[in-house]
Amino acid sequence: MFLRLAEQHRQYVQDLVMNLQALAIVLERRGYPASCYTCGGQMSSASFMVSLADNHLIRFLVSDYGITWTEMRDDRELMKLEGAEAISQLQELANLVKNSISPSDLPKLITKRA
Repeated sequence: MFLRLAEQHRQYVQDLVMNLQALAIVLERRGYPASCYTCGGQMSSASFMVSLADNHLIRFLVSDYGITWTEMRDDRELMKLEGAEAISQLQELANLVKNSISPSDLPKLITKRA
């Protein structure tokens, strides 16, 4: 049972990393500075970052050790979420992008929920 759960977790992290890479590409195409870096070829961890406006940064980290969403403005942490809450926040960002929210409105909508 535990080996099966470990394999499912590895697959889950890989899927999440692939989706982060795709989100970074979409955000860049829409004019946001975004990046997604992975460590190694197994895609077992990633660091995703996007700048929504001047001094407004979102960082999403995923690895075998955990998942975190950190939102910062003017180098100060506004919000830090972990686990399922972090993934839910990432989904909200993806939904905003999917619904073609204009670049000037996105930072206001993200902050409004915080």
